[in-house]
Amino acid sequence: MTVLGIETSCDETAAAVVREGRDVLSSIVFSQVPLHQPYGGVVPEIASRSHIEKLPGVIGEALAAAGLEAAALDAVAVTYGPGLASSLLVGLSAAKGLAWSLNRPLIGINHVEAHIHSVFLAPDAPPAETVLPLLALVVSGGHSALVRVGADRRCRVLGQTLDDAAGEAFDKAAKLLGLGYPGGPVVEQAARRATHPAGIVFPQGRIGADNPALGRLQADLCFSFSGLKTSLLTHLRRHPLASDAQRDALAAAYQEAIVAALASRCERALQHGAFRALAVGGGVSLNGALRARLAEVAARAGVPLLLPLPRHCGDNAAMIAALAGMGGGVTGEAAFRLDATPGLPLGE
Repeated sequence: MTVLGIETSCDETAAAVVREGRDVLSSIVFSQVPLHQPYGGVVPEIASRSHIEKLPGVIGEALAAAGLEAAALDAVAVTYGPGLASSLLVGLSAAKGLAWSLNRPLIGINHVEAHIHSVFLAPDAPPAETVLPLLALVVSGGHSALVRVGADRRCRVLGQTLDDAAGEAFDKAAKLLGLGYPGGPVVEQAARRATHPAGIVFPQGRIGADNPALGRLQADLCFSFSGLKTSLLTHLRRHPLASDAQRDALAAAYQEAIVAALASRCERALQHGAFRALAVGGGVSLNGALRARLAEVAARAGVPLLLPLPRHCGDNAAMIAALAGMGGGVTGEAAFRLDATPGLPLGE
């Protein structure tokens, strides 16, 4: 099955053509980073306006790169949540109109579930059925969650952030340290330059079992990064930056707190031997320190570590089309009744 995927959940306008769930024929991403850099974060109105302007051309480019006419498509897949409401609406409306005009099925895809599936787009990735059930860490600017993917491919959240996502924590640190935007790459670059310890250990966000925000989630598998951001802000007020070397050292210590928090929860979830693999998806999965630490965690647990290709770590449409091609998502008449769902949970 040849599927056109459309992704507009946040600030990337993307379209891709994928055959049989794994063969990426094309993947086009228009990044809005320059539009949002002056504001230090994503501005929803700017994002949705840019999607409206760029999406038709991005779709056309994806079809041309795949060497296909729209009539050759077997289905159209699109993200319908979670994400920014106004951004989601642009992609969903375009996908509905295109599918209707082509008389092709529409498939609605959960953005977070697609990030998990992105690991199977790597050429050396094993068939999904051979590594299920697996533990997935989804870590990005808007999401930080530990997810069980069962043998039936159904997803269940085991733990998640109770406040800010890891990517958001990186963005805040970059702003406080004067490093720029987006935060993840610039904090990592600064951390690599560090030549001496910062003299501070930042908190990893321990969560009490009596926290009312937990619901049915396990406290020791959940994350909290709001205290980490506050800790850096407080430190900088007491000890203003005096040199680039100090800035780099703080970036390294801050990154270590995030990496350690993510890795320790993964290790805890893997310790009972209930999973056949550890998969990591989302924009923060590109972080080199995190990849190295999780490789150690997976090795100790005796399971393979599945990572997406760098180009599939951030938001992209290849993962949307791929998941649809593997049988995921909402199909039939129900797909055409879908609305943009900013808070869409996993499993729906």
